[in-house]
Amino acid sequence: MSWVDGKPAPGLSVHDRGLAYGDGLFETIRVRSARPQLFERHLQRLQDGCQRLGLACDLPALSAEILAFSAALGDGVAKLVITRGEGERGYAIPRASAPRRVLLGSPAPAYPIENAEQGVHLFACATRLAEQPRLAGLKHLNRLEQVLARAEWQDPAFAEGLMRDMSGRVVEGVFSNIFLVRDGRLSTPALHRCGVAGVMRAEIIEQARQLQLAVQVQDIAFEQLLCADEVFLCNSLFGIWPVRGLMEHRWSAGPLTRKLQGRLVELSGNS
Repeated sequence: MSWVDGKPAPGLSVHDRGLAYGDGLFETIRVRSARPQLFERHLQRLQDGCQRLGLACDLPALSAEILAFSAALGDGVAKLVITRGEGERGYAIPRASAPRRVLLGSPAPAYPIENAEQGVHLFACATRLAEQPRLAGLKHLNRLEQVLARAEWQDPAFAEGLMRDMSGRVVEGVFSNIFLVRDGRLSTPALHRCGVAGVMRAEIIEQARQLQLAVQVQDIAFEQLLCADEVFLCNSLFGIWPVRGLMEHRWSAGPLTRKLQGRLVELSGNS
């Protein structure tokens, strides 16, 4: 199932700047019972990204389009891609660019239930994230760093990979964000240099504060990660996965991780 600019279509022009330069953004939205989940957070991140990249975005019209696509999809994943549209060869932005909207529907991923219940092992990726503050936090179309990182392991014992920046600071997973618990305090890496500001990350920060849990957004050294009492991953498709292993280090799913998992289940049941 695919739509381009609000209509069923098989694909894009070969001259599209999203293909040529990664000039655009995307959102991966979980759809349940024809309703997009964390919808307002996805729209807010998209609006922020469009403003930062100078992409025209009619948010009310786009919102209506996503809702209609979700209704047609029913259950699964809706991937929204916004590109700057077609252009001639060269990096210069066309004066009369016309952004393109692509919606792709797919089944929900079948992650093992054990990932959430028992936790996962992390692979320590050698690929580092380049620091580019102008793109930090955005879910832009250039994902080559993640492609290279994911190619580093084939062993199914590892459900995710840990990514660091050029200085060795902990940033995120290949397709998730990361949280640490130390002495009852929750922390997650600052993303002003690189990384993706996930919508589930934002939701967890908000829910933690509603539960009156202390939350810090800060630089996290690799050594701090290894000294954590609890570690967990999150994204908008799988929710929360406790981390139980990284190299020789081992953790268990602690009380704060379980509390936040329960909070998300409670909220999804009320949605």
